[in-house]
Amino acid sequence: MEQSAQQARQLDHLAAAPAPGPSRFAAFGMPGFGGPVAAAPPEPRPILELEGEAYEDELDALSDWVDDWLMPVHGAEVTTAAPWCLRWQEHEDVVAWLHALWLAYQQHKDPEAGLSGMFVWHRDFLTHAIAAIRAPGGPLSACMTSPERPAHRILPAPPRSARTEKAAVTGSEPSGTGEPDEQTS
Repeated sequence: MEQSAQQARQLDHLAAAPAPGPSRFAAFGMPGFGGPVAAAPPEPRPILELEGEAYEDELDALSDWVDDWLMPVHGAEVTTAAPWCLRWQEHEDVVAWLHALWLAYQQHKDPEAGLSGMFVWHRDFLTHAIAAIRAPGGPLSACMTSPERPAHRILPAPPRSARTEKAAVTGSEPSGTGEPDEQTS
C-alpha cells in the first residue's frame, strides 16, 4: 500500500505544472517557460448572436466560403431531394447551420487537429449539416428545386405557444416557480 501511495505522489508531482519563475529571456522581451502567456483569441460566437457591422462582416466571410468553396465542391446537383436557394443568406436557420459548419471546418483544418481532422469534419459535420439544410422538407424546400427554375420563399415559423402568447397579452410572466410540478397521487 505504501509503495502505491508513493507512486501516486510521484505521478501527481510529475503531472503538476512547473512553478513559474523568472525567464532567462526576459531581458530580450521574450517570455520563457512559465512566462506570460499570450492572450487567447476571443471565442467565436454564433452568427445569430452578432449584430450590426459584426454580423455583416461575418456573413460576408461566410458567404465567400459557401459560394466559393463549399457549394462548388460539396453542393452536388439541385433537385427536389436536395433543394438550394441563391438567397440562402435570408434564411436565418440556414445561416446558423452554415456558420456552425464553417467554424467546425476552420477548427478541423488547423494543423493541431491532426492528420484526420478533415476526415472528422466530413464525417461528423459536413454530412449531417448538408443533409439537414438541403432535406426535401428542410428550410430550403420552398426554394429552388431545379437549376432552371430559381425560386426563393421563406417558410413561416411555427406560432408561439399558447402559454407564451397568453403571457404576452396579459403583460405578465407565466405563473409558476420554474420548478417542475409535484405529482400527486
